[in-house]
Amino acid sequence: MQLLDAINKRRSIRQFTGQPITDEQLQTILNAAMMAPTGRNIQEWEFLVIKDKETLLKIIEVHPYTQMLTEAACAIIVCGNMQKDDAESFWIGDCGAASQNILLTATDLGLGSCWCGVQNSKERTDGIRKLFNLPSHIMPFNVIAIGRPAETRETPQRFDSEKVHYEKW
Repeated sequence: MQLLDAINKRRSIRQFTGQPITDEQLQTILNAAMMAPTGRNIQEWEFLVIKDKETLLKIIEVHPYTQMLTEAACAIIVCGNMQKDDAESFWIGDCGAASQNILLTATDLGLGSCWCGVQNSKERTDGIRKLFNLPSHIMPFNVIAIGRPAETRETPQRFDSEKVHYEKW
């Protein structure tokens, strides 16, 4: 698949077949995540991979918008390591870039994915921290469900020329 095809085809998938993905696919996704740019090359992202079905179901208990994990093959929890120099200045953007690479790579591999925000909610952040016994310097950013899609979604047209400004506002 070409890059622009993956960008245009990527949709938030919330229905999965329950079939596993391969270790090679997961490794490809994680490699792509770590190829994301980071401010000052801090590379403060960390990735927690969850494949155990019981654990996936426990995530649903602390994050109400992760119901798709009942049938997802796995979840990747993208986190920021606050012990890295300047991490607090860059971690949200850097984890966002890694997350986008995860989503696009999953699409490229014919898989579905869905980004479920964590860092924007104290309740979800605290729940994920407690569930996985995260060290105090590790900040959960999101939970990304990944699996074989059981749905297809149309690609909307999102380009809006009124949101583009040249040279001045």
